[in-house]
Amino acid sequence: MKKTVLLLTLLSAFNAYAKAPLPAKVTGLKMPESALQAKDGSIYISEIGEFGKDGDGQISKIDKKGTITVFATGMDDPKGLAMIGDKLYVADKNRVLEINKDGTWQVYGAQMAFPSTPVFLNDLVGDKVGNLYVSDSGTLKDGGQIYKIAKGGGTITILADSKNPDILAPNGLLMDGGNNLLEVDFESGILYRVNLATGATTKQADGFTGGDGLVRTKAGKIIISDWKNGKVYEMVKGHAKLIKEGYKASADIALMQDGKTLMVPDMKAGELDFITLK
Repeated sequence: MKKTVLLLTLLSAFNAYAKAPLPAKVTGLKMPESALQAKDGSIYISEIGEFGKDGDGQISKIDKKGTITVFATGMDDPKGLAMIGDKLYVADKNRVLEINKDGTWQVYGAQMAFPSTPVFLNDLVGDKVGNLYVSDSGTLKDGGQIYKIAKGGGTITILADSKNPDILAPNGLLMDGGNNLLEVDFESGILYRVNLATGATTKQADGFTGGDGLVRTKAGKIIISDWKNGKVYEMVKGHAKLIKEGYKASADIALMQDGKTLMVPDMKAGELDFITLK
């Protein structure tokens, strides 16, 4: 079923190897939280719908021709997206879902399988061997945790939690080599490196109040979105350098395959914007 949007002109820009103009902004989305581009060029967008209303969340898909369709439905509050192989994973309120190629889905990490009760599962990232790491932002002020889901939906363990005073409301996650994870905290706006073996945290930068999405460019630059203030920053010498502002709520950003085009879901505006990074 095709989904009507107010504006959609994506052309061949979804072909990672084509030199095409920057895609136009996508509008008419229902509280978009996260975006991800698959290897085939398709873009997936998680849409929360009415926040707190179960069953009205969905994932939309934009193919290489620019056609947008509803890909998966019946979710609660879908947020962070990750892809391992040909499976798409989404953090959906207090559970993690695994989505198949045809849009059908099943629970991957059920609420009762977590070692402690998840409150606000937010972002996802997978490592090279297939483990998933999931942030729980707690109350968005405290009580947060970071979980590890073993490959194949196996044992779920706590990597770090609020016993560590640095862990308040963890949000955006990014792998940092084979032994560490980068995490930006929504409450403190601080970027940390988290050791995967011990859960120990090391401050990397600050100034990202309302820290949400977290990406690394091919040149190694770290880009972070600020949901509270509608801004996008680059990390420069331990601090935030503004790239763009004016969003209502810049959520979980992601890079396109060209490595230089940033996708910015503006949750409150119902839009997906595109920025060319320098």
